[in-house]
Amino acid sequence: MRNTNTPIAVEGYPFIAGFAAVAAVFAVMGQFLHCGFFFPAALFALLALFSVFFFRNPERATPAGENKVIAPADGEVIFLGKVIEPHTSTEMEKISIFMSVFNVHVNRAPLTAKVVDGFYNKGKFYDVRDERASFENEQQGLVLETASGLKMVVVQVAGLIARRIVCYAKPGDQLTRGRRYGLIRFGSRLDVYLPLGTKIDVVMGQKTVAGATVLGILP
Repeated sequence: MRNTNTPIAVEGYPFIAGFAAVAAVFAVMGQFLHCGFFFPAALFALLALFSVFFFRNPERATPAGENKVIAPADGEVIFLGKVIEPHTSTEMEKISIFMSVFNVHVNRAPLTAKVVDGFYNKGKFYDVRDERASFENEQQGLVLETASGLKMVVVQVAGLIARRIVCYAKPGDQLTRGRRYGLIRFGSRLDVYLPLGTKIDVVMGQKTVAGATVLGILP
């Protein structure tokens, strides 16, 4: 998987380099042509710094316990409840995590499991706090199966600002709890579907830390 040992996610390099290059050009123009060019230079320099902040990729300590499902994303729990998971048509426990532009956007595998299926839906771009986003927004999903045969689904959902989902995992891959498997650019949501009987360990409004917060314990 990518971004294993990089403090900045590699997907951020083009943004950082591009904004920094434009800032440098305006700075040179301000130096030799007119001081008014220093304002856009400062603006693009700030965008470069924000890109460094947005694409940060910190190390995380994953709690022990293979039956513990960990948060795949930093953010806030905005939905908890039993639903019919659309792709498998199975009733499951659903946990939705909202990621603002200020959260780390690198996503991590919620448990050690095999990717048995994957799906991509090209859709709309509702605000991800709108429940319609779970069904109608652009999304990339993975169906995971543990060694004991339990299945769960994790779905990356693009939002009002996020227009680019990145997923490294594909059917047949073996994921390890806490390892990076993708990211979403600029504000988004992760929907996690767990088998019925899972003991849910988070509450509405709780802040989650990808790779560290325990969402629940599998039955």
